[in-house]
Parts: sequence; structure tokens; C-alpha cells
Amino acid sequence: MKSMKILMAILLLLSTTLSYAEIKNVTTENVEVAGKCAQCKQGIEAAAFEKNISKADWDKETKVAAVTYDSKKTSLDAILKKIALAGYDNKAYLAPDDAYAKLEECCRYERIGKNQLVAEKKTTVHEHGAASMETATKPASADADPLKPVLDAYYAVKDALVSSDGNATSAIATSLVKALKTVKMDELGSEQHMVWMKVMKDLNFDAEHIEETKDLSHQRDHFSSLSENMYKLIKSAKPAQAVYYQHCPMAKEGKGANWLSQVSEIKNPYYGAQMLNCGKTTETLK
Repeated sequence: MKSMKILMAILLLLSTTLSYAEIKNVTTENVEVAGKCAQCKQGIEAAAFEKNISKADWDKETKVAAVTYDSKKTSLDAILKKIALAGYDNKAYLAPDDAYAKLEECCRYERIGKNQLVAEKKTTVHEHGAASMETATKPASADADPLKPVLDAYYAVKDALVSSDGNATSAIATSLVKALKTVKMDELGSEQHMVWMKVMKDLNFDAEHIEETKDLSHQRDHFSSLSENMYKLIKSAKPAQAVYYQHCPMAKEGKGANWLSQVSEIKNPYYGAQMLNCGKTTETLK
């Protein structure tokens, strides 16, 4: 009997070793992930799994997932994003509402992030009386749009490019970088949240590159891809104020490029005064 236990222990150790051997450049991090049951465990671990690249071992009692991954092929951030898209809140991302709604009844864990927002509103009402109650129950105004600071900063970058001022574009892009980092995901609508999780990494990448250089050509290259992802994000948000999606057929050596504008008048950020009015509005978002 004793020899059997030893054999099982050896097999378990060997299994664990082989499992880790499949993943190169191994990094393991422990992360809190919301969940309730054995089915949650299956869902979390399935979302994290990618053959020879990543996996997770979630503990139902501690609510902690040991996430193991190849640090040269993926990142903890990317894995946590996939787990959230499967319906499970974690330290980096809240699951989109529709993903949470698709979970089985036994998997419906208490959503701490959402409850905190409700508690904050109740506290505000308690401290400030009836006036705060009125504010809390009013529909959100355009100014309350969590994406408005991002869009405003984007417009400022666009206007600097219209002026063909690389120094100003770089300086103004700092505000865009900050605005992107301060977006509160739990204030986004379900569709917005889903799109945000898909594009946020690329938005940050392009904004940071525009900030880091004063070369107009390089800034405009990144502004092109930045604009494509901004379009996806703003379209999902159904903005209160009209946003004009505009196209220049001459940009990028004739391949064409798009941008968003707060006015219908064409002011081309890819050529500035050289071809200020080149382009047209292809869609109005509102």
C-alpha cells in the first residue's frame, strides 16, 4: 500500500513536470478570479487554455487562479481578458454584462465591482440629501459619457495634425494616453465594454507612439490605425453628439485612411494645408 502511494506521488509529480515542460519561458502568477462552482472552474480554465502557451488552475475555495504562460508568446493581461470575455470578473477586467448573463445559474457569482458602484451612489445620497438623490436618478448626460475624455483628446490630436505641427501633436497625445488609462470599464455599456477590451491595447500602443515622436509621418501612420479602432469604439457607444467618419483616398500612398471629426467640414489630418479639403464624410455616428 505504501509503495502504491509513493508510485502515485511520483506519477503526479511527473505529470506536473511534463505539463510545465510543454510551455516554454514559463511564468506563473496567482490572480483572483470570480466564480462559485466546479463549472466555473471548467469555464475559467478553458478560457485561459492555449496549447503550449497558457493554462490556469482555479481554486474554488480561494477564488485564485494560478496562471501559467509562455511570456514570449502571450501575457497575463491577454489571458485575463479572455477569462473576462468568458464571463468571469478578475483584477484586470470586468466581464461584459452579456457574457455574465450567459453563465449557468449556479455560476452567477456576486459581482463586487458592480455592487461597489451602487454603494457609492447610496453613500452620496445619504451624505448630500435630496439634491444628490435627484442627481443619482437622472439619466446620464453626454458629459457623463465615460468615453468623452478619450474622444475629446483624440480630436485635439487630430486638430494638431491638421496644423501639421509635430511638436504640438506629441504634447497633446499625452492627454490621450492619460484619458485611455483612466477609462472606467464598469461604466461602459455591454457592447462598449466588449469592443473596449478588444481595442484598448492597440489604442494605447498607437497613442503612446504618437506621443513619443515629433515626426509627422510617423505620427500620421499611427493616427490611421488609432482612428480605425476609435471608430469601432465610438460606433459601439452611440454618441449623443454627432461624430463624422471621414476618408482621404490619397493617404498612405493611395491606400486611403480614415479619421473621426466633431465637424462635418473636411480638414484633412494626413496632409494639412497641403490638401486641407481632400476627403469626404462616409458615415455619421450618433
